[in-house]
Amino acid sequence: MIAILLAAALAQSLPTPPVVLNAIGRQALPQTGCAAYLWNASDRRLIAMASADAATLRVSIGGRTIDLARSAQDGATSLGLAAMTTYTGDGITARLDMTVVPRENLVGGAQVSDGSLEIARGGADSLIVPVAGLVGCTT
Repeated sequence: MIAILLAAALAQSLPTPPVVLNAIGRQALPQTGCAAYLWNASDRRLIAMASADAATLRVSIGGRTIDLARSAQDGATSLGLAAMTTYTGDGITARLDMTVVPRENLVGGAQVSDGSLEIARGGADSLIVPVAGLVGCTT
């Protein structure tokens, strides 16, 4: 009994591990609509995919790939993607702020010239990553 209480007390005193954002690997275009493919601006790893029609954000946290549901959006919308979007699920809140810029040389898409992705998990530190990327669309 003492061992169980000691283990429970120890588990409560251990800090929650920090948020680790991993690469999500190659992603396909959505069946319909558009998606933003976002990479870490510092190391160019693909770390997120925001899908307009599915209203989800795909990320990999601690080696586990998850889709978070869009819970709020604000600002200008381009190709179905808002300038500021919040996604939630599995005790995680993600906030994506991005600038979508149409380009003449991109057919069926646009450029994400700059942005930031903030990942917050209850009981853990938040992580903010500068992002850039491309938007791809399927008709």
